[in-house]
Amino acid sequence: MPVIAPNPLRDVTEPDADDLALLRRIREGSQEALEALVVRHQPWIYNLAVRMMYLPQDAEDATQEILVKAITKLSTFEGKSHFRTWLYRIAVNHVLNMKRTRAEEPGWTFERYGQSLSSAPDLDLPDPRAVSADVQLLIDEARIGCTTGMLLCLDREQRLAYILGEIFGVSSRVGADLFEVTPENFRQKLSRARRDLHHFMQQQCGLVNTANPCRCAKKTQAFIQAGYVDPSNLLFAKSHVARVRDVAPSVHDDMNELDAAHAAIHRDHPFQQSTSSIKALRDLLNQPRFQSVLDPRRS
Repeated sequence: MPVIAPNPLRDVTEPDADDLALLRRIREGSQEALEALVVRHQPWIYNLAVRMMYLPQDAEDATQEILVKAITKLSTFEGKSHFRTWLYRIAVNHVLNMKRTRAEEPGWTFERYGQSLSSAPDLDLPDPRAVSADVQLLIDEARIGCTTGMLLCLDREQRLAYILGEIFGVSSRVGADLFEVTPENFRQKLSRARRDLHHFMQQQCGLVNTANPCRCAKKTQAFIQAGYVDPSNLLFAKSHVARVRDVAPSVHDDMNELDAAHAAIHRDHPFQQSTSSIKALRDLLNQPRFQSVLDPRRS
């Protein structure tokens, strides 16, 4: 059974002994240890990527690209920082500097996003006999897809700060390490992201403000008709899942009650499982370009 790392973005002072043990074995030439190290961190990198990019296939590609970068640079890790800091800085830099993604192409703003939601008609839920997925899963798909899409209205730095600080619950110290800024600077980035996203949700979303007319169940059929929800290929909703809040407890004590209510909507999203198989991972690691990583003679 593959072993996923416990929240690598938690605020700890001691290095992760399991990561360090795997690194020692990799330097001795262990393919198994390299595979185990990748498996430990792949789900966390994927969950970061999918919230930045929205589309799971794009997140899969980005996750592989990040892992390739990390694997080929393993020999440069000197242990001067936590391995998790070194690894997730690679992920952070990748998602901040990647080319424009498909989901970013429309150039969403909160104004345009709100207009799009308002123009989607309120319709009855689909007949359960006429769709290939459970109706409650379709509502969940509409809810998760819509609230994930809201993140695209933030610029990349704001989006990433929100994902790390609010959804994954990292402390300002860890966020600062990953962004390579001061804790105060990270808090400022997070505060701006909170302000913009939460203002939009307060004005638009019925999940956090019952005075708003927008309801996920009422929009589900319209989302299906517009192609945003595909009953035969759900991107986000699953029957049995871990939630982000379960694997990445929040540590922020500077949120007011209203901020916490908004953030809870995103922290209730599934902790997504990458579709990449162990076989595909092994095929990747068996490529000649990675064999030097496992050659003890290089050190």
